[in-house]
Amino acid sequence: MAKKSTKKNKTLKATLWEAAAMMRGSLETAEYKHVVLGLVFLKYVSDSFENRRNAIEASLSDPESKDYIPNEDRRTRILESRDEYTRENVFWIPAEGRWDVLQAKAKQPEIGVLIDKAMDLIEKENRSLRGVLPKTYGRAEIDKRLLGELVDLIGSIGFTEVDHGADDVLGRVYEYFLGQFAAAEGTNQGEFYTPRHVVQLLVEMLEPYEGRVFDPCCGSGGMFVQSAEFVAAHNGRRSDISIYGQESMATTWRLAKMNLALRGLEGNLADSWSDSFHDDKFPDLRADFVLANPPFNDSDWGGERLRADPRWKHGVPPTGNANFAWVQHFLHHLAPSGTAGFVLANGSMTSNQSGEGEIRKNIIEADLVDCMVALPGQLFYTTGIPVCLWFLARNKKNGRFRDRSGETLFIDARKLGTMIDRTHRTLTHEDIALIAGTYHAWRGEPEAGVYEDIPGFCKSATLNDIREHGHVLTPGRYVGAEDLEDDDEPFDDKMKRLTARLAEQQTEAARLDQLMAASLKELGYGE
Repeated sequence: MAKKSTKKNKTLKATLWEAAAMMRGSLETAEYKHVVLGLVFLKYVSDSFENRRNAIEASLSDPESKDYIPNEDRRTRILESRDEYTRENVFWIPAEGRWDVLQAKAKQPEIGVLIDKAMDLIEKENRSLRGVLPKTYGRAEIDKRLLGELVDLIGSIGFTEVDHGADDVLGRVYEYFLGQFAAAEGTNQGEFYTPRHVVQLLVEMLEPYEGRVFDPCCGSGGMFVQSAEFVAAHNGRRSDISIYGQESMATTWRLAKMNLALRGLEGNLADSWSDSFHDDKFPDLRADFVLANPPFNDSDWGGERLRADPRWKHGVPPTGNANFAWVQHFLHHLAPSGTAGFVLANGSMTSNQSGEGEIRKNIIEADLVDCMVALPGQLFYTTGIPVCLWFLARNKKNGRFRDRSGETLFIDARKLGTMIDRTHRTLTHEDIALIAGTYHAWRGEPEAGVYEDIPGFCKSATLNDIREHGHVLTPGRYVGAEDLEDDDEPFDDKMKRLTARLAEQQTEAARLDQLMAASLKELGYGE
């Protein structure tokens, strides 16, 4: 059955992507994603509403049901009672905002205006969606004939559990769109999207079972979604974690709000979008877990206006690169026993420019670096820059795990991953389990087994080891070379064999040189 469901989802995703392509002729890529994603969201909430409505109606109409009501007018009033839906965490959809009403008018030239009105009504009826939904379908730039066709196509797909069982089809479609749009937009436009497998690795490493989870550059909210899935997968309740996020781009902040709403997640993403450096919406928050993928090597972060900021406890970050501003922002918001996991460009592990080396050294000497992971290339849709994962721990002897004071784990995962097309690589479940399992064993988690250094893959280093490497954090420097399989050939015999082969190759090279010189001479170019 699982196989059949996967095939169905692929067809659904491919169909939706073709639908998005319909709009490309009339809109920029950066715009049409909001057109499609907004409609997908509207269809989802409308489907959820209809499913709830059908369930209520069935219960009220069944003479065998304890909720049976013989009077039809009274049944109708109950069906239109807002509380019957909101108490089951279903968004209340006013009549004019329901999908079947809109689809019936899909061919009308005013379909854009009607969708905008539907979005507006839904926002007014549901506090958590206020200021979130796109209301731009009535613009002249949007071809209304294509918009109507898009409404028809999306209307042919059911998104809820009734249509697809327990699988989170809409969530996966939504994520698929984000990834496809990021790929289509190239390296400069899709900053909000972090591949699911990278997010999954961060979450599996940190294991946020309960507590406050914070992402101050939350993009579309992928860290929160994955954290909630992690909790659910370990038989926890979604309410075991509290979500806090901030995002600087208005459209991306709205995407994050919709993404959480789609999954039924409560989260505090502040009352609007804003810049974490210049308008920190959670100045007093101390999170148990910080998960983030900040913009790489951001050179335009306004650092010149924050030279005396109290967050820079380990050194003032350079104005031309925000990497260590983000690192210190994460540390600033970390609880006394909190841990942080985040993505940075590889340069952060070695750079000595503009004081970055000194900041990194101070963070290392404060014994905050718990683990470093070098990732393989081609993991991101939005950049080809090699990246790594940093894991920081406020207190390495907090009692949850073994005392790791003065130690840092280095993992070189550059050889892992599987190519999924010509230019993109993914981390498999086995890759993620290997990396996270190594970290958990090193931390001394009871179920993770016994940790051992593996040449070429992982190494537990001391603070002195890192000092000897000039406070450079590149895992390759510490894990060494991979052990080669012993071929049982004695060293002296191997050297004699290899020396003889080298002599043969040198003789052959000399012969070819003479042959080439003779050929050139015949052509009149040699001596």
